[in-house]
Amino acid sequence: MGYLSRILIFTSLLMAAGQPFGKISLPLGKVEFKTENADWARAKPNQPVFEGTIIRTQAKSRCEITLTGGGKVRIGENSELELNDADVKPMVKNFKANLKKGNIWVSAKAAFGEKKNITVRTPTAVAAIRGTKFRAKAGEDESSVMVYDGKVDVNQAKNYIEERKEKRKGLAPKNTPFKLGPVTEIKAPTQVSGPYEVTLEEWVTLAEGMQINIRADGKFHMFEFDQAKDAEDEFVKWNQELESGN
Repeated sequence: MGYLSRILIFTSLLMAAGQPFGKISLPLGKVEFKTENADWARAKPNQPVFEGTIIRTQAKSRCEITLTGGGKVRIGENSELELNDADVKPMVKNFKANLKKGNIWVSAKAAFGEKKNITVRTPTAVAAIRGTKFRAKAGEDESSVMVYDGKVDVNQAKNYIEERKEKRKGLAPKNTPFKLGPVTEIKAPTQVSGPYEVTLEEWVTLAEGMQINIRADGKFHMFEFDQAKDAEDEFVKWNQELESGN
């Protein structure tokens, strides 16, 4: 790609940009991004990304996004993530993203007195961080969320979308912080009586070591996952190595 082409892409990015979401601090392999009315472009180290940016990875490719104000979001191979909203203030940082497919790792510890909310939606589920680390896998028919540290609130994507629509009817400002409704806390190793026999109707809180799988019909299965086996996953290994180096 020539110098003029890179200038044109960067200019288009700035013109289409919303609020700054962060930067692609570590692109590995083929990592691409695009904004509205722009073509896909190869991501470079420290590539700035904004609201409305879509990031995708190809096979054997990964990337790390450093959030504005601190925190990391890492994307596995064959994944696609849309950055929806960013509201960054001195002591309040809110981020919302849509994982269309693939695998994502979120690690974002709030500073003392700071409120940091990161909400990731998949085709069937939505996860709102209340701790520091979780992983989400997106599929059209089923998605899963695994908690490595802290707590994560989870609900059906359908319930979340309907709740957001109701909020918009009140003409709330675009960046009004998302507030959870009633939450039921589930502690490890509790699980539902039978896999996929119950429909998730409200927010539940997953503690460390818990996993939830949510199908497109809203039925879910929650259980304590095998962390030793999970640690053998290459994407998990990569994240753990980066976490230990911080």
